[in-house]
Amino acid sequence: MNLVLNILWFVLGGFIAGTLWMVAGLLLLVTVVGAPWAFAAFRIGRFSYAPFGRQAIPRMRDDLGTGCLGLGLNVIWLVLGGWYLAIQHILIGAGLCLTVIGIPFGLQHLKLAIISLAPVGTEIVRT
Repeated sequence: MNLVLNILWFVLGGFIAGTLWMVAGLLLLVTVVGAPWAFAAFRIGRFSYAPFGRQAIPRMRDDLGTGCLGLGLNVIWLVLGGWYLAIQHILIGAGLCLTVIGIPFGLQHLKLAIISLAPVGTEIVRT
């Protein structure tokens, strides 16, 4: 079932969403300062291509994206644009949840809204 939903998601907008996240990651990677957020944008882009059967969870290992540094990077991300991206996904998700057919897709947008708030220090796992 996840395969069918991921194919529908990809065809009906997931390709565009994932590609825009990848382009944003490339633009962030051009600047040296944006590199930590670029990798987070790439992670969200891969997640946007096929979100069904996957979930974003906090990383449990000690590396540069976790701890105080990860918290600081997430605060900067949230202030500079994470809140805007999350609101966008919430509005799209709420609109999709108005129809019975759109509910699964709306829930995926809500998952994207959560990861859009604080992407540094998260990883995507299969569920």
